[in-house]
Amino acid sequence: MLHSPTTSAAKRLALRERLGARDILVLPGAFNPLSAMLIEQRGFEGAYLSGAVIAADLGLPDVGLTTLSEVALRTQQVARVTSLPLLVDADTGFGEAMNVARTIQLLEDAGAAGVHVEDQVNPKRCGHLDGKLVVDVGVARQRVAAAVAARRDPHLLIVARTDARATDSLGAAIDRARSYVDAGADAIFPEALLEAGEFEAFRKAIQVPLLANATEFGKGEPWTVPALNDLGVDMVIFPVSLLRLAMGAAERGLGVLRERGELSSLFDAMQSRSDLYELLDYQSYEQFDGDVFNFGSTK
Repeated sequence: MLHSPTTSAAKRLALRERLGARDILVLPGAFNPLSAMLIEQRGFEGAYLSGAVIAADLGLPDVGLTTLSEVALRTQQVARVTSLPLLVDADTGFGEAMNVARTIQLLEDAGAAGVHVEDQVNPKRCGHLDGKLVVDVGVARQRVAAAVAARRDPHLLIVARTDARATDSLGAAIDRARSYVDAGADAIFPEALLEAGEFEAFRKAIQVPLLANATEFGKGEPWTVPALNDLGVDMVIFPVSLLRLAMGAAERGLGVLRERGELSSLFDAMQSRSDLYELLDYQSYEQFDGDVFNFGSTK
């Protein structure tokens, strides 16, 4: 009720321990607190907060327009309602080394269990758009080192993302990943790899956990969890999937409403009132203080 009973420290430790398991960790992307609660209810072991989703939710493209305060607020809102560890997209860290340090500490305070920082120029672009640019490897190492130095909880997972596969080559991306591990990164996120052999090359070269992006409609082949698991990937994010599903359903529903003036034909596709109340745990609020919370959770 109100807040998750699981502390942020416990969530970070759980993420670290879960990464030691043999099978891949699947992290669906939450687009708001309610969707994070649904991810937990459906039995997933972690959730992801995408910068692209935060931008889209604000009506903005994913081209570096969101601010640290907006990301920290959404992190706090999502982390508050779930016991799952939350991995957060911190884009470029919103600047260089000192900015990255502040970013890490604010997101740590907000309840993040892990944070990934990338090597694109600031402002960045969506990882599956053309025209990306990356900073010098020395600058990128400084970002990673600053992130590692800034965390106060040693269990906060620092993930270094590289976009160099698109701007240079697979070999250059692997070399950068090695450098980021040397700078203290706990895991590596190679963005926009094109085929299985590239993941195999990364797995052979990098000894820390690997994160894969299974976004729809992106560069490269569509990835499945079993396939990535077989390639030795440790974590996979589905960053925008729930938002796309929800917006697709909303588009269709609005079309029906516009055409027919009612939505009865879509009732079966809607979450029922009783299911929503169960997800929100109305019963706990009622039990907490019957004199104040005296409403009924009717269907």
